[in-house]
Amino acid sequence: MSTEQTSIESIVANTSISDVYRAAKQLDGVIKKTELIYSPFFSKACKNEVFIKPENLQNTGSFKLRGAYNKISQLSEIEKAKGVITASAGNHAQGVAYAAQQLGVKAVITMPATTPIIKVEATRSYGAEVVLSGDSYDDAYAKSLELQKEHGYVFIHPFNDVEVLLGQGTTAIEIYHQLKDVDAILVPIGGGGFASGVALASKAINPHVKIIGVEPEGAACMKYSLSRGKVSSLKEVDTVAEGTAVKTPGDLTFAFIQKYVDEVITVSEFDIMSALLSLIEKHKLIAEGAGVLSLAALNKLSFKNKKVVPIVSGGNIDISTISALIDKALIARGRVFCFTVNLPDKPGQLLKVADILAQANANVIKLDHNQAKVTDSFKKVQLEVTVETQGQDHVDRVVSALEKNGFTIEKVY
Repeated sequence: MSTEQTSIESIVANTSISDVYRAAKQLDGVIKKTELIYSPFFSKACKNEVFIKPENLQNTGSFKLRGAYNKISQLSEIEKAKGVITASAGNHAQGVAYAAQQLGVKAVITMPATTPIIKVEATRSYGAEVVLSGDSYDDAYAKSLELQKEHGYVFIHPFNDVEVLLGQGTTAIEIYHQLKDVDAILVPIGGGGFASGVALASKAINPHVKIIGVEPEGAACMKYSLSRGKVSSLKEVDTVAEGTAVKTPGDLTFAFIQKYVDEVITVSEFDIMSALLSLIEKHKLIAEGAGVLSLAALNKLSFKNKKVVPIVSGGNIDISTISALIDKALIARGRVFCFTVNLPDKPGQLLKVADILAQANANVIKLDHNQAKVTDSFKKVQLEVTVETQGQDHVDRVVSALEKNGFTIEKVY
């Protein structure tokens, strides 16, 4: 057994709930103690009592502030004087920037040059120096290490750090203060820091509670590593839950999750987008893709009639991205249907199609009448129609009504 492995096992064995309570004391007055929200909609859908933990309403918009603040607050005065640095294109960047500002510590954040300007400006608004470098997180990370070496900054890891995961674990303490008889907690997994802290604290308070980690199918690095019994890397990641798009979990977080997490569930892109849409529609709450992973897993639970807390981990999402995700979710649910139909180029044809759609209760939201798109006949015109529908059954009825009236359609989406 290597010295490094022995050290990790020692850390896991010697880290306890008292450490999480110490972190909670550090965070008192800094973070919001986000209140559980009972969800009739999600409860009915999964046949459990669902209480949402809305960390998307946290200061800086995510749980990341908890770990970042706890870590920086534990630094010595000499280390604080050096300043801190991290690499992030998202929530960790804002968490570190805010925490450093509150503690009077210089913060440097390296971000990919492709980072949306809204995230860059949000990080700068907390007083951090932002350095844009490269096209990916790996590029930004390499730049952060270069600057750390050059200036002697203290690196704040986004997940593979004891003090960081202890800060994240304070989320569980709040859950138990509000719902003592909770049966299961669902927590998203990227690199594993959040799940590690929540699982450690939860199992110490109640060993019988079920802790379920949730990953997107396109970035399930922890589930893959657990199946192999060691930290392993995915060749690539691809998911709308970009906050959890991690190829390799931390060795420290892997050890904590291996010990304390009962199960890891994966969810599809459709599950994620559908959960996001439901959260917006039913609770008027905005979250990012990674933020709704726990909600997306509710329908995959193997038990019923239990008290379940899914943690909505973050809500930092720009308007264009959320608009695109909502559109995709509506299409996937059969709430928006687009098709083309070739019509004889003569008066009255458009009216016929419109009448059929009206009788089928399909609301037209877009029309494109284009003669140039029909290449096999000068006497036909292509009509592209987008309608609002009520689900896949309704889409099928619309298609059937058109076909019964002699119109051959081609689905666009």
